Amino acid sequence: MTASTLSRATYLSSADVKPLAQRSNLWGALLVGHCYGVVVGAIAIYAAWPNPLTFILAVMLIGSRQLGFAILMHESAHRALFDNRKVNDWVGTWLCGRPILTDMEAYRQYHLPHHKYTQTERDPDLVLSKPFPTTRGSLKRKFWRDLSGQTGAKLRISQLKQALRKFGDKAASERSSQAFNGPQVGAALAVNAVLALVMGLVGEWWWWLAFWLLPLLTWFQFVVRLRNIAEHGVVERSNNPLRNVRTTMANPLIAHFVAPYWVNYHLEHHLAMHVPCRNLPKLHELLLRRGHGDDMMIGSSYWQVLKTASSRPA
Repeated sequence: MTASTLSRATYLSSADVKPLAQRSNLWGALLVGHCYGVVVGAIAIYAAWPNPLTFILAVMLIGSRQLGFAILMHESAHRALFDNRKVNDWVGTWLCGRPILTDMEAYRQYHLPHHKYTQTERDPDLVLSKPFPTTRGSLKRKFWRDLSGQTGAKLRISQLKQALRKFGDKAASERSSQAFNGPQVGAALAVNAVLALVMGLVGEWWWWLAFWLLPLLTWFQFVVRLRNIAEHGVVERSNNPLRNVRTTMANPLIAHFVAPYWVNYHLEHHLAMHVPCRNLPKLHELLLRRGHGDDMMIGSSYWQVLKTASSRPA
């Protein structure tokens, strides 16, 4: 039995978690459909009223939904998106992961140790939270690199280089965790070629560049960093599951642009990682009713978390 299982049992029983852990094929289809619907709606707004403001709005909305695809792929990696396992893995791979140039199975292998070794030296995501708190100037520079596309371009170039090194190397592919191998990159590029073709046929030849690649390299990277900071930035380096991860409260507008699909309830997700995202608010309320609120790491807002994360003197 792992430390994380023992820790969860301290706060939640199996009877508490079981009714909240029920998967739903209907809910999975609705969430994936909603994600694609927002993308289509954002492009439709620009097509109906083409101007700089609707273009920027479309980029932000689509970048946020690309984060949504990443969140739903994450659900699929925990086998919580669909009740049917084959459907869960297929949708997570082909409809959620590969459109954003990510492979769900490789992500699953990389991500599960993060839950087992949260905020320890064996946590593969520790590199994302370890630099915080940082200075305000450093945080601004990080955000500028994200919004200007520098972070996204560097990441995608690195992915391609890793894939080319692994191309045809079966042993390297089997060792691969987060990194793409050649066939995975080829599949992701094929999915994006289909997206580009559909967008070009429905609209203009440049729509995939403007309404998929541009958001993926800019706004998506920005909100991914926000999410990472909020979840594990400036939390305790301990095995206490109420203190080594953070839940951040978000109003509907912020949730839509920064934390779609209840991803802000990250503490609850770590306590019961197989609970579908739609039930995380219920799990949050249960913990509060049990009197754990004062012990939980809860950010009152993303702005408050960013102030804490950038509180180191220059």
